[in-house]
Amino acid sequence: QVQLVESGGGLVQAGGSLSVSCAASGIIFSTTPMGWYRQAPGKQRELVARITSDGSTNYADSVKGRFTISRNNAKNTVYLQMNSLKPEDTAVYYCNVVVVTSAGEHPYNHWGQGTQVTVSS
Repeated sequence: QVQLVESGGGLVQAGGSLSVSCAASGIIFSTTPMGWYRQAPGKQRELVARITSDGSTNYADSVKGRFTISRNNAKNTVYLQMNSLKPEDTAVYYCNVVVVTSAGEHPYNHWGQGTQVTVSS
């Protein structure tokens, strides 16, 4: 069974930095694409960054140049370093498996508890 445990969120002032982590189990982590998603109050969950098994990365336009996703396959952990944070980055952040199909990509149908990131103005 897939288990995802996010940690590292908190409260930070605008312009500050924060790093969140996600420990995964129940998957062959080293060959699995992973993503960081976020959900702000009243909004749909969105993908902000993804990383393939070989380390290739993609970012949502809203975070490009400010966020960095990385992974440590030896620790089954994926990270998100967030710099130059803005109030609009406030959300619950989740990691998940990125399921790749012929029809496109979507998150695995199981979520961890997420970690709250709050950016004050």
